[in-house]
Amino acid sequence: MTPLRLRRLLRAPLVLAVLFFVAVFAWQLARRPAAEPAARLSPIAALGEQADPAFERALAPRDFDFPRDHGPHPTFQTEWWYFTGHLANDAGRRFGFELTFFRRALAPDAPGGDSAWAARDVYMAHFALTDEARGLFVASERFERAALDLAGSRAEPWSVWVGPWSAESLGADFLPLALRAATARAGLALELAPSERIVPNGERGLSRKGSAAGNASYYYSLPRIAARGTLSLDGETHAVRGEAWLDREWSTSALEADVVGWDWFALTLDDGRELMLYRLRRADGTGAPASAGTWVLRDGTRRELALADFELETLATWRSPHTGAEYPSRWRVRVPSIGVDVEVRPWLADQELALAFPYWEGACDVLANGERVGRAYVELVGYAPVASDSASRAAR
Repeated sequence: MTPLRLRRLLRAPLVLAVLFFVAVFAWQLARRPAAEPAARLSPIAALGEQADPAFERALAPRDFDFPRDHGPHPTFQTEWWYFTGHLANDAGRRFGFELTFFRRALAPDAPGGDSAWAARDVYMAHFALTDEARGLFVASERFERAALDLAGSRAEPWSVWVGPWSAESLGADFLPLALRAATARAGLALELAPSERIVPNGERGLSRKGSAAGNASYYYSLPRIAARGTLSLDGETHAVRGEAWLDREWSTSALEADVVGWDWFALTLDDGRELMLYRLRRADGTGAPASAGTWVLRDGTRRELALADFELETLATWRSPHTGAEYPSRWRVRVPSIGVDVEVRPWLADQELALAFPYWEGACDVLANGERVGRAYVELVGYAPVASDSASRAAR
């Protein structure tokens, strides 16, 4: 074999490998200050206040344009499609699930021009299942670059995918849609039914995360979507039904410098009402002024909530054996102006995704006077450092 032919054979896989790893590590490290050790990297870095002027920012309220806004927004740097939900089999055995897709632009334009190998975006996906009966939680992640159909998203027909994990419309409209993900231990194949409830969060969808102009995102939710399909875990397969919640958000710069993390709550109450709250957390544990929420009545009427409208009291904590982080693990949630005073209790203490960006997200019950009155998903970000070894990132 001649040296020229050998170089040609090696060139394509070498370019693929180099571009992929450069993209992944650039995404994870791009916003880390030079003096900050890699172990302190967190999801906060991707949403920091230092905005790249080449990207658009969320500056003013807007009217959502569907189906276009279900699809990608390449003029913004960061966005996600966030599915969580509660499922049960015919015997009443309960499961929680999370399937999320993240897009992060590395540059305004793809290096390499029109080449099929060129990629301007990196995609990440997380897949997690909670099995309440077995006291078991498993989580996995995937990274791919948006080239060669490895990952991507589109508005019509709507879909987003990272490798074989995907969410895609089953017809001309956004819903119904199918969710698909599988690992060696776990699998999910769900169909989400049509739903007319789309809830803008913030001021007509502008969710302010700070006082500076542009420190905001465009944010809407579909809080109660009927779901059915199959779920598999460690060789067992279950036909399941339940409800899903979709959070949809995009921005270029959202958080201000004093924010170290956030606590996010999505409550679906049995009486048909919904409550979403997020507390942007400062280093001293207090909530940043831009913390907010949305209260939704059965008829779809919504009310914006500010930090002064709600109280989150930690009733218990849990220390992770995977990362050493200490998380809140049970809460009292009070919104006096609307008469809400409930306890949010996790199904399991250990629902930590000990992945490249470790955080806690899990299925919970909502209780009032000791009686279950609803379900919730809770996300806790910024409590744990980045995983220091690949073993902790494998599916548990």
